[in-house]
Amino acid sequence: MSQLSGVPILILKEGTERKQGKDAQKNNIAAAIAVAEAVRTTLGPKGMDKMLVDGLGDVTITNDGATILDTIDVEHPAAKMIVEIAKTQDDKVGDGTTSSVIIAGELLNLANELMEQSVHPSIIFRGYRKALIKSKDILHELATNIDINDKNTLIKVAETSMNSKLIAGVKNHFANLAVKAISQIKEERGDHIVIDLDQIQIIKKEGKSLLDTAIIDGIIVDKEVVHSMMPKLLKNAKIALIDSALEVEKTEFDAEIRIKTPDQINKFLDEEAKMLKNRVAKLKEVGATVVFCQKGVDDKAQNFLAAENIMTIRRVKKSDMEKIARATKARMVNNIFEISAQDLGKAGKVEEKKIGDDRMVFISECADPKAVSILIRAGIEHVVDEAERMLHDALSVVKAAIEVPYILPGGGAAEIELAKRLKTFARTIGGREQLAIEIYANALEIIPKTLAENAGYNPVDLIVELRSKHDSDDGRSNGINIDTGKSEDMINLGVLEPLSVLTQAVQSATEVSSMILKIDDVIAASSLAKGGEGGMDY
Repeated sequence: MSQLSGVPILILKEGTERKQGKDAQKNNIAAAIAVAEAVRTTLGPKGMDKMLVDGLGDVTITNDGATILDTIDVEHPAAKMIVEIAKTQDDKVGDGTTSSVIIAGELLNLANELMEQSVHPSIIFRGYRKALIKSKDILHELATNIDINDKNTLIKVAETSMNSKLIAGVKNHFANLAVKAISQIKEERGDHIVIDLDQIQIIKKEGKSLLDTAIIDGIIVDKEVVHSMMPKLLKNAKIALIDSALEVEKTEFDAEIRIKTPDQINKFLDEEAKMLKNRVAKLKEVGATVVFCQKGVDDKAQNFLAAENIMTIRRVKKSDMEKIARATKARMVNNIFEISAQDLGKAGKVEEKKIGDDRMVFISECADPKAVSILIRAGIEHVVDEAERMLHDALSVVKAAIEVPYILPGGGAAEIELAKRLKTFARTIGGREQLAIEIYANALEIIPKTLAENAGYNPVDLIVELRSKHDSDDGRSNGINIDTGKSEDMINLGVLEPLSVLTQAVQSATEVSSMILKIDDVIAASSLAKGGEGGMDY
């Protein structure tokens, strides 16, 4: 509402709620901090788990920040912004979601304290931007270049990402699987290495133990062989990928066939059978022993294929067909009569197996496959799901470490060193922006503080010890040993994380906290205005 010559002028709809100035800022900051606090206890190897129950009663038990924030139903718009940075972090680097949210919450918490001392949000915003730019330079300086073919280092990176997970006891097994899978599918394109995680197929099946989880140097198709008389195991298989139906094609337009005698019926059926037989004969002629068909396979065609000992699987998903092509080097064909021996893929073994209650076809022993499968096994559904999340993190950090081959010490070491150097940098800036850069540095220390708290140690004592170590020339890799509660060299302990994970976490946290700080007016439609023209439903 505004006024002109004492007459009130209504601008917004009746019932619209509006918060301005400090009230709007405080509400937004409080909502964002609440989201950060919700996941803070999950950070680190000693972090706690969350039990999430949806509206249907389905239960998820996890300490994965991205999963928690994606599952909970957040209403407040500022809180939703915090949830978005977790999604961005997960999409870009696959790990560090909890860290990015916690840092964002602490940046807002300390900014709120500075605003109480009459420091304008714009000054804090400018200080945060300068601190972010400097942080990227410092982190790159702190990082160590690695050999992307160094399997041991990549395994340590993968293990570090899984230390905090519910099933960290099998982290070495899963780390080896992750490194092997990434190493297999990576491709060199000029000066760049391209890694597409979609080329790693994840299949989950209950039964057996986590240690029975295995990588298949090929693809698993969640289908079964179409005919009982077809072979269930073939070695040195030659694979045909057909992107059309092995059925008698219907006419494009409605047609009518007039049959007057029984002989004509037989001739008609014989001609249909001949058409199908010719297609099967063509597959046999080029040497195909296994056929994967994206569409249907006629019953008569199944009989002809079984008679020729050609294993056939029908209605295979397009995505699976593409993976089979990358694994076996087969070429997909639309017209069977145009297929040649050069279009066939090769696999050392194709076998139908029963996994749990389902029958699946395993294409394995492929030569240099550019698509692979990992079959996750565990006793119960909750553990299988958590194992999938753990494997996703491991694959993502190995991918990040190969694409940007630099690593940092974990355990809060990089954050403590970064905070120390930012405080030195702040003194060169001066003015009130110096205060913003200093609280930015203090906010980064929330990571080692939280690691200590979640492990049951005194965070004050540990932070003091870490600062003391980092003041010496040889102590910049010192972080928190969660098992002993002491400051130790994280590189020697093998606690490593990719540079891109922390860089992205710091950038995401800075951007969202700066955006929230600059909001000083929140206009929300009331429940009466929901669905109305121009209404905003928060």
